[in-house]
Parts: sequence; C-alpha cells; structure tokens
Amino acid sequence: MFSPISGELPDVLGDFTPGAICSDRARWNSVPQATRELVVREAEETLARAWPVITASDYREFTATGNRSRFEELYFTRRRMLNNLVLGELTQGAARFLPKIVDGIFLIAEESGWQLPAHNAYERSGARLPLPDSSQPVVDLFAAETAALLATAVALLGDELDGISPEIAARVEREIEARILAPYLGRHFWWMGRGDEQMNNWTAWITQNVLLTVFSLKTDQATRHAVVRKALGSLDAFLKDYAADGACEEGVVYYRHAALCLHGALNILDSVAPGLFARFWQQPKIRNMAEYIANMHVAGRYYFNFADSSAVVEPCSARERLFGQAVGSPMLSEFAAADRAAADKPHLPGEWNLWYRVQELLVGHTIPAAELEPASARDIFYPGIGLFIARDEQFALAVKGGNNGEGHNHNDVGSVTLYKNGRPLLIDVGVETYTAKTFSARRYEIWTMQSAFHNLPTFAGVMQSAGEAFGARDVEVGFDEVSARISLDISGAYPAEAQLHSYHRFVSLLRGRHVEIVDTYDGGRAAVLSLMTCLAPTVISDRIDLADLGSIFADGTGPIEIDEIEVDDIRLRSAWPEKIYRLRLPFAGRLLRLRIV
Repeated sequence: MFSPISGELPDVLGDFTPGAICSDRARWNSVPQATRELVVREAEETLARAWPVITASDYREFTATGNRSRFEELYFTRRRMLNNLVLGELTQGAARFLPKIVDGIFLIAEESGWQLPAHNAYERSGARLPLPDSSQPVVDLFAAETAALLATAVALLGDELDGISPEIAARVEREIEARILAPYLGRHFWWMGRGDEQMNNWTAWITQNVLLTVFSLKTDQATRHAVVRKALGSLDAFLKDYAADGACEEGVVYYRHAALCLHGALNILDSVAPGLFARFWQQPKIRNMAEYIANMHVAGRYYFNFADSSAVVEPCSARERLFGQAVGSPMLSEFAAADRAAADKPHLPGEWNLWYRVQELLVGHTIPAAELEPASARDIFYPGIGLFIARDEQFALAVKGGNNGEGHNHNDVGSVTLYKNGRPLLIDVGVETYTAKTFSARRYEIWTMQSAFHNLPTFAGVMQSAGEAFGARDVEVGFDEVSARISLDISGAYPAEAQLHSYHRFVSLLRGRHVEIVDTYDGGRAAVLSLMTCLAPTVISDRIDLADLGSIFADGTGPIEIDEIEVDDIRLRSAWPEKIYRLRLPFAGRLLRLRIV
C-alpha cells in the first residue's frame, strides 16, 4: 500500500514541527491557565529532584536475575523528568528550567545504550547481552523513543538552547546520527519487516519515532528520502498482518503503540509531503484499525482484554481524537472526546513521549464540549482474530476465538469475558509485570498465560497449547434484535494428550434477559471448567452468587470448588483487588449449561 508512493515523493521533503516552538507565546498562552499552572508546578517539583544514577550493574540485572522493572524505573524516570522540565519551560517561557533541561539532555546523551536491557539483542529471539555495545547500537522501541524525545526538545526549544550553547543541539544531532540514523539506514532489524515475517507494534511504534526524529531535526534531503523509503516498506510490513477488519491481535493496550502510531507516522508524512499521503486516510482498513479501541470499550476504564492487555486502560487523549478526525469516524472522535474529558488529565502525567504530551496541551483543550456525548456501543465480530462482542443494556460480552499463535498470546481460545452493569463478572486476568520469563521459551509456565486460568476447560490437567496450529474451528456468529450468539469448536486448541474429539461452545446473549454458555464435549478425559472472577463467590449447590452483581446457575456440574488467588503483582493490582477467584466446575456428564443473570 505505502511503498509504491516512493516514486511520487517530492524533491524537497519539508520540516515537521512537533507542536509550537517556545517563542510562540500566543500558542502556549492559549493553554488554559489551570493546566499551565499544573504543568509548571510539576516542573518545579522536578527541579528539586536529583537525576537517577544508572550504573552498569543496573543494566546487567536483567540478564543476571530476569528483573527488568528496577532498571526501567531509573531509565524512564530520567525521561519523564526531562519531559516535565521541557513542558514547564514551554508553558512559562521564563528560562527557569533550561539549566536542568541541559543536564537531562547530556545525562541521556552520555548513556552507554538507549535500548532497554530486555531488548539488547541483534536478532529477534537472540540472546540478550548483559551490557550495551556503544559501537553497535540497537534500535529498539525506547532507543527510538529517546531519540524522538531529544529531537522534540531541540525542535521546540532550539533558540533557547542555542542561547546557552550551540553544542547542545549539536550533541543531540551527533548522538542521534550514531545511535539511530546510521544503524537504521545501515542494517536490518527484525521489526523493519522482511517477506512474510510477522510484525507487531514495534514496527509502527519505532517507525513513527524515527520519522519524528528525522523531520524535527535539520537533516539533509538525502537522509530524509532514504528514511522515508525504508519507513514506507516497514509500514507495509506492519499493515500486512492486519486483517481487513482492523483488529489488533495484541490487545487493546497495544492499539496505542500500533494503530495509533501508524496514525502518527502518516501524520508526519502528510505534513512533510503535503497532499501526497491524504489518500490513505480513506482506506477502510485504516479506519477499522482506528475504531478498534472504541469497540473494545466496556465502561469507565474497563475494556475487553486478552493477550498481554490489562482490563483497565488509561483514558484516551487528543491522539485518538485526531485519528478519528483523520479517518472521518464520528464514532471514534466522539468516544475519544468523552473518554478524555471524563479522565480530566489534560497533560498526560507519566507519559514518556514528549510529542504526545505537547499534542495534549495544545490540542486537547480545543475539543468542543458539545461533542462529549459518545456514540452508542455496538455489536461486532472481528473475523481476523475471531473476536465476538455483543451488548445489551445490562451485559457486555466478548468471546475470543482465533488461535494461540497470535502476538502477545495467552492460551485462551474460546474464553469468555463478561461485564454486567459496567462491572467485571467473568474476567481475563491479564499479564503480570514483564520479566525475562515473559518473552522466553518458559512463557507458558506463567499462570496468567495458561488456559486453566481463563474461562475454559481442562482435561485431567491437560491445558491448551501455544502455537498457530492450536485454534478454533467451525466458528459461526449471528446478531439480531433478540439475541447475539457465537458457536465454535475449541478442541483444536488442545494437544493430543487431552484425548479430545470435539468441544463445542455455544455462547448467547439473550437481550434484556441473561447470558447462556452451553458446552458439550466428546473425549477420553474428565473435563473441569474454570471460571475466573474478581468477586467473592458463594456456592449453593448448582448456583454461584457473585457478591451483589449476579448469579450463575449451572446445570450438569459436579461439586464446585473455589480457588482463592492472592494478587500481589503491581501490574495486576492496577486492574484487580488483592484477591481473585477461580471456580472449578467438573462436568457431571458431557454437557454443562450456565445461565448468568
């Protein structure tokens, strides 16, 4: 889709300014005063803080112990501090924060490597090296994010930094040339795309930030053209792995690093080659990709989640709103506006991408209050990943088909997620804090990845297997005014040792009434159905009461058992209370029927 346009590129590719420069006081003074005061207070608090020290031992900890969070806290704290200071200077324009901004720029410039320890490898699944080799930089997600941060700071504060010393911008340009542009143009990294190799969020995310870096700085035309040609090839490689329906198989959390970064990349390209890229906004696949996040929303901060996504997602920002406008989607535009307004976070605290925060400050307050009523949620089926979503006034239901070889996969083919009155009833637990084990050959030793901790059956302890070959068959869906329903055979998601010939799951939302799950199977091992909930269950014979939210009536089950699971991981605790529960329902025969009211 994108690569053919290389022959139409103009001789001169323009500059990209990621916001408003500091001397444009009219633009910065248009930010609401309360927001400006908040940003300046955070910058003042940052002035009083010491920059984190990062040692070689901190970097080595990942390969030594598998822990990645301690190093990353130091690494991202530096970048967030620099963010705060730059935004404080931009909003106030009084030179108060410039000295510490320069300190932050030079600290980051002097880091031995910008890539995270967890990404310090030269091949996709290669061994992670204990320390960065500064002579052979790795361009990973956060090397590119770091370059974009520094380039944005220089682009918006260039005159002010030059007033201190021209060496500041020159140093940034030299480091970016050595760490990003030379390796980007001079070698192949897996995320750039090659043949049919499957890409993921890395491709769009890094490509956006490389483009942002190149066009925010004073780079030459030869470099700009070479980068754009390579970027267009990468965007094609990224887009090929999306079905026409636009669903993100990595889950809703990664939408913002995937489809939304595609928007960012196209936005930059559209700016530097005016009129040339506008045709892409009208592509149905890109519009479908844009609208995905709105279709995944349940209520408040809750979203339908699967893979390495949390059920609780940060609110939308001006970025989603701009994407909706670009593709001509009133649904996404209105949803993003309402979601952003409800959150009341006009400056994205904690975000490490400076461009996103600048966009939020300059654009967010211009979203008309009259448009804050979101469009009605809708039923939808995403055949590309086998995701079924249905709703009525009480229930929001999702069933995940697909296969177990998808990006950020959990073994969850056929799992059901259910909300009632905007509250979670049957949950997808999500993923714990990332460690070395998360993306290793031992990934499926982690309990949250296993089908036994999803709303799925287990056969004498045998769970689903990972890989594209393990998936759903015979999927059928239907929607009408009375009901929404999906049927699928999930026996193919289990290995041969499960001795399973068939496992048919029928899930129905009978609108205005209840949800039914009917499971029938043919196999040689006893079946036990797991149901995951964050509500303390009470079991009375074949009835399960879930606090004050609802009840599950089970027909065809033996004695029901309850496992209490302590939740102590910080990432899981962002979505769930300190205890969650697994109900285990043994099949009394070959059929188990659940009615959820």
